[in-house]
Amino acid sequence: MGLLDSLNIGESALNAHGKRLEVHAKNIANLDTPNYVRKIPTLAALDDISFHGLLNRMKENVFNIGTLPNISGGVTLTGVIEDPTPGELVYAPGHPDADANGYYRRSNVNPMIDMADSLLTSRAYEANIAVVSITKAMAQKAVEIGR
Repeated sequence: MGLLDSLNIGESALNAHGKRLEVHAKNIANLDTPNYVRKIPTLAALDDISFHGLLNRMKENVFNIGTLPNISGGVTLTGVIEDPTPGELVYAPGHPDADANGYYRRSNVNPMIDMADSLLTSRAYEANIAVVSITKAMAQKAVEIGR
């Protein structure tokens, strides 16, 4: 793995966690919006880096025996799913979103969960900024040594 691979991994993680943080911010912003359904971001690795995936790649490259296949690494936001937890029913016959029985469904966003997820996401974002910064410092030292 080279320096550019490290930068690419850091970049993909920064993009994914930035989008993930936007989803959590949108959830918190819609805390009191009737009928709003909480969104859950899903992440996935760009490459299959499991032992099984590694063996399958080595099997495909029979003539490169003894070398590990090129694994680029990284993560991506694969999508956003809706939280299946139903929001609380509130009796308010005069509310514009009320059904025929006078009930409307509150948002199912739990601010504690989304704040905790936001904190976790921001820590992951900060960790990937550190990866990019360390990689940049390594590249600068390599240039200095090469002079």
